[in-house]
Amino acid sequence: MSVIKKRRNSAIMNVRNMIICFLLLAGSIFELSAQKQERKQLRSGNGLYKSEKYTEAEVAYRKALDVNPRSLEGTYNLGNSLYKQKKFQEAAEQYQLLTGQSEKLMETKEGQARLAQAYHNIGNVCMQAKDYGKSIAAYQQSLRLNPSDDETRYNLALAQKLFQNQQNENQSQNQDKEDKQDNQDNKDDQQQQQQQQQDDQQQNKTQEQEHPNEQMSKDNAQQMLDAFLQDEKDTQEKVKKAQQQQQQRRKIDKQW
Repeated sequence: MSVIKKRRNSAIMNVRNMIICFLLLAGSIFELSAQKQERKQLRSGNGLYKSEKYTEAEVAYRKALDVNPRSLEGTYNLGNSLYKQKKFQEAAEQYQLLTGQSEKLMETKEGQARLAQAYHNIGNVCMQAKDYGKSIAAYQQSLRLNPSDDETRYNLALAQKLFQNQQNENQSQNQDKEDKQDNQDNKDDQQQQQQQQQDDQQQNKTQEQEHPNEQMSKDNAQQMLDAFLQDEKDTQEKVKKAQQQQQQRRKIDKQW
């Protein structure tokens, strides 16, 4: 029984090992096939890119990335083909994916050169979008990886100049906006004052129209007062004249 059991266990182990070997072999074959397919698409894309057939090259690079999404060469070349088609935002996304694998790229000089070029291209994309601040940062990072790149150094100087011009222009526009707002505020104040004066005049006119008898009553009262005073004066003069005449008669009577 023990011998049979040992043979059975040995047979099971052999089958298991065969299965494992088969799976490993199948995996290796699949991996080799995938690598072969990736290399095929990359070579196709590179040929199309050199022929300036950037749209067709984009398709080939995307097929390579379908096989191996972490393909550094596929990501980099796809970004370049998109950039040549002026699809700047899509190109920048591919370059950003590449910078996310900077540690792996830094392991080789070729990878470091590609990373430097990726940052250079990111700077170019930002320049196209007039985002000069980000383009400056990208060019600076590119020069850290490849200090001898004169084109990147020139682009950096240009981006810095354009950034300064943009800052000055924004400052000037903000000042003009503030001055315009101040002028508008002053104009609004003047209009408000004029409106207030018109409202006051209209209110006074309305009050005069609503109470005309008050003004007439004041005028009549003054006229009545003047007439009364005149009558009083006339009466006093008459009384005074009558008294004078009476005194003269008395004098005449005495003489007689």
